[in-house]
Amino acid sequence: MRVYVATTNGGKLAEMERLFAGAFELATFEGYRAPLEGDVSYADNAALKARTLRAQLARAGVHAAVLSDDSGLEVAALGGRPGVLTAYYGGAGLSWSERRRKLIAELDAADAPDRRARFVCALHFIAPEGREIAVMASVDGAVAREERGDLGFSFDPIFAYGPAGRTFAEMSAEEKNAVSHRAVAAAGLVAAARRAAVL
Repeated sequence: MRVYVATTNGGKLAEMERLFAGAFELATFEGYRAPLEGDVSYADNAALKARTLRAQLARAGVHAAVLSDDSGLEVAALGGRPGVLTAYYGGAGLSWSERRRKLIAELDAADAPDRRARFVCALHFIAPEGREIAVMASVDGAVAREERGDLGFSFDPIFAYGPAGRTFAEMSAEEKNAVSHRAVAAAGLVAAARRAAVL
């Protein structure tokens, strides 16, 4: 099934292509314009992005399934921040490298011994006929004291995954895609789509 993804993030798209291989053929829509997201709910943001893309495709005469993702990093010592606003942490103009350094500096300045964190992912799928499926998943870890690894994207170089003893950026795509928040959500979405007979 060909599915259009509501994203302009190349790293996220590449990861999703691997996660949904064999289930969906993912594509992007050049005319996609992301909506203004809320600051409360991953699920609401994912639904908003999927419905926005669906409407934009319809206006272009394209009738197809759509998929969206909203994800974030929640740090215990920061009261769950940056959370839903992860993509804007530190200001919209910062690079991901600058955001990672800022987050480590904020934890260091707070002298917080608790470095527990979790990645959260909400996926929202709309079938061609309009049926909607939503799933959420998370994975626990901790904020590393320095960046480690060159793989992945966003906060991967500072997200230490305990069972592996490495950050997500130190893990191969295959290793990360076996345990990540997005991997768990993707598996759940595919299973739900099969139960609903849309796959």
